[in-house]
Amino acid sequence: MSYAKLELQKLVPGSSGVCMMNNRWKEEQHPSFINFIATFLSANSFRLNVVPIAPDFIFNCGGVSVAFVFMTSWDCSSTSHMYHRVYKLKEQFGNLYVVVTLPTREQNDSFVRSYFKSGIEVGRPTFLPVLDLEMGFEKIVKLAHARGVCKQQDIVARMKAERKHAVEGMDAFLRVVTSIPGIDNHDANSLNQAIGSIEAIAKASKEYIMENTDLSADKAENILRFFRDPKYYLSPKIN
Repeated sequence: MSYAKLELQKLVPGSSGVCMMNNRWKEEQHPSFINFIATFLSANSFRLNVVPIAPDFIFNCGGVSVAFVFMTSWDCSSTSHMYHRVYKLKEQFGNLYVVVTLPTREQNDSFVRSYFKSGIEVGRPTFLPVLDLEMGFEKIVKLAHARGVCKQQDIVARMKAERKHAVEGMDAFLRVVTSIPGIDNHDANSLNQAIGSIEAIAKASKEYIMENTDLSADKAENILRFFRDPKYYLSPKIN
């Protein structure tokens, strides 16, 4: 196996995360392949931990965990054990992929026959046939990175939505508070930072407003009258 050609190739620029490797799986592999994995992960900014986990790999990347079963050799006589393991793992992990090394046409045909006899629901989890170990691990790293990027994009989208909601809320707050005679944007921002919501401002005493903001006694009085005197807040504002 020619691991050298991919050892220092960075496939996922800017990525970072943690890769947890099953300790039993590691013991079953050739040391040269484990060395390749360690070098490959380091080149792609992933930290490798060898731990007793159920899947062969778990990647934590971008705030999401992705689990993998990596079948490095296909044995048509032990497929039931493999599918039973996959069935149990898919109930435990929301993001699970199974990578199967199938270098020959015969092995590929054997896998296809066994897959449709296994009772596994198609696509749950996703099985990924590959030609060799290098390709298999490359797909694993790319998939983990892609799921992490998707998660980060979802987080960014939610943050933008929350920020938009906050801005819209602040605009509404300013419109209400600056409708009070004598209260400008500076006063409204001061009230927002020191007291908070419109409801809290409406309940605050004149003394509390003066103690916690730089508003004058006249402005504090205007606020109290605005929220508590119907004749006052229903009268037109004089600029």
